[in-house]
Amino acid sequence: MDLITTTSELAAACGRLAKHWVITVDTEFLRETTYYPLLCVVQMASVEEAVVVDTLAEGIDLKPFFDLMADENVLKVFHAARQDIEIVWHQAGIVPHPIFDTQVAAMVLGYGDSIAYDQLVERITGHRPDKTHRFTDWSRRPLTEEQMHYAVSDVTHLRDVFAALDADLKKRGRSDWVSEEMEVLTSPKTYDFHPERAWERLKTRVRKPKELAVLMEVAAWREQEAQSRDVPRSRVLKDDAVGDIATHAPTSLERLANLRSLPKGFDRSKWGTDIVAAVQRGLARDPATLPKIEKPRGNSNGAATVELLKVLLRMTSERHAVASKVIATVDDLEQIAADDDADVGALRGWRRELFGEAALSLKHGQLALAIEKGRVVRVDRK
Repeated sequence: MDLITTTSELAAACGRLAKHWVITVDTEFLRETTYYPLLCVVQMASVEEAVVVDTLAEGIDLKPFFDLMADENVLKVFHAARQDIEIVWHQAGIVPHPIFDTQVAAMVLGYGDSIAYDQLVERITGHRPDKTHRFTDWSRRPLTEEQMHYAVSDVTHLRDVFAALDADLKKRGRSDWVSEEMEVLTSPKTYDFHPERAWERLKTRVRKPKELAVLMEVAAWREQEAQSRDVPRSRVLKDDAVGDIATHAPTSLERLANLRSLPKGFDRSKWGTDIVAAVQRGLARDPATLPKIEKPRGNSNGAATVELLKVLLRMTSERHAVASKVIATVDDLEQIAADDDADVGALRGWRRELFGEAALSLKHGQLALAIEKGRVVRVDRK
């Protein structure tokens, strides 16, 4: 099989693929040493052919590929599409649409939480994919025949996986469930990430408004620095160090040097001065303009409610053969326990019908859980 290395070859291939209503797509990229993923290879397939594109080939223009990703007449099938979409968004400013994510579809059909591609292929087709080149360096040239074969097999097996999942979704009447998820996955808001929101990704818990203000400023500075230098966030500052700075709020280089989470001598670098400046900006912020800090949810009764909701979620997942993760998260359950009108996915759309209404009934004693013949069952108390 020939490797596509020129714009004219790519345009011709994309023209052929665009004649089909559905194609499968995968990418190979590296991001271990960069902030933005480095796109190395794109592989695509229709029912008639499979192609591999060398995106690092000298002089190649990927516009035909991006145009195909935006073609509303062609359904693009990915597995775990988020990072692939992020790459297209970063390089071309577009979000592929329409799409179908086989990992999401598999969760809706009860294949478990976030099933891996090779496991899904084996369960549906009986074929065990070769995982040898999963962690290969895709930026090295020339690409080997083995790498090419691996790349092609990814999208050819994906054709069979899509066909099986799509048929099962239609049979069970769940196609709309996946379509609803795809709208979220293809929303530009999902990928239009601003440094000012970088703090939201951190799991560091802050307890005071001033700590939150410092966290927001330091996280934003780190994000901007990582973007401008095109390096991973952790190369600039690790998450635990960001949290440590937010808690202690060092307003001088001397105080910054006392933080054990920072590398030795960090305070003497240019970054040390930048961090102190970010801390000072945080401390100067008006507390009234800050997001509200979520207080730990509740008492022992609240915790007990969440535990009961977890049991109900597990029951619902097993009964309807839907991965629990796609129905509700633990955070969803905690918010439902605290607020009947919580703005969570579990209380909207098909999830509310499947689980949300029952969760509220359980919370208010209109539904109970009991053990019958060794199994937990629902008991209607209305």
